[in-house]
Amino acid sequence: MNLYLIFLFGIWLLLLCSSSPACARTAASPPSLSPIPAPAPAPAPDHVNLTDLLTVAGPFHKFLGYLESTKVIDTFQKQANDSEEGITIFVPKDGAFSSLKKPSLSNLTKGQLKSLLLFHGLPHYYTLADFNALSQKSPITTFAGEQYTLNFTDASGTVHISSGWTNTKVSSSVLSTDPIAVYQVDDVLLPEAIFGTDIPPAPAPVPSPNVAPAADSPSAETEGRTYPSSMGSPSSSFRISGGGLCSQLVLAVSSGMLLFS
Repeated sequence: MNLYLIFLFGIWLLLLCSSSPACARTAASPPSLSPIPAPAPAPAPDHVNLTDLLTVAGPFHKFLGYLESTKVIDTFQKQANDSEEGITIFVPKDGAFSSLKKPSLSNLTKGQLKSLLLFHGLPHYYTLADFNALSQKSPITTFAGEQYTLNFTDASGTVHISSGWTNTKVSSSVLSTDPIAVYQVDDVLLPEAIFGTDIPPAPAPVPSPNVAPAADSPSAETEGRTYPSSMGSPSSSFRISGGGLCSQLVLAVSSGMLLFS
């Protein structure tokens, strides 16, 4: 009897525990798992700072000053960092601005100056080898817009650039690593969209001076002339003529003395 009561009491406790919320939560809760760490983010690519590059790469201080004052440097930098196309920039040396007399950049408005600087960039990365094929597609639109185009020709590996007002060439490569290409040019690129199509003709080359021979110097005709052996030179013929005259005088005097003797 006692065993039977103990058995019923055990069953009652088991049913009571299973119906309790605390016991249900304990039984239903899965084993805790340690969190899986998220993968580390990929390192950001190293971007070329155009301001630093143009500061140390060469005498490009005037061009860089114009880029910074017009905020065009920000446009070029954004294209280099954020686009898949890349960028190509043509950078004139400081001497190109010093030698620029007409037309002058001092008369340009802020908008025109900004367009002129954008005119020195292409919204795509080009190696020097690409310009051979690019010359077949000229004119090429620049950052300044559809009216601001450049013509390219490749002459035995030398890239020539024409803008109407400017005919120049790429003199050296400052940087050519995708997505940025920076090339040094000898002259400032002047667009027809700003300065018009009334382009003055190029000055004619200065002819070399013709130096006349000195009066007492022998002429080219007599200096290289040869004389026949029968004639001799002018000085030798003079000596022969003088000798014949003396002989004739001696004969005349001798004949006169014979007549009066």
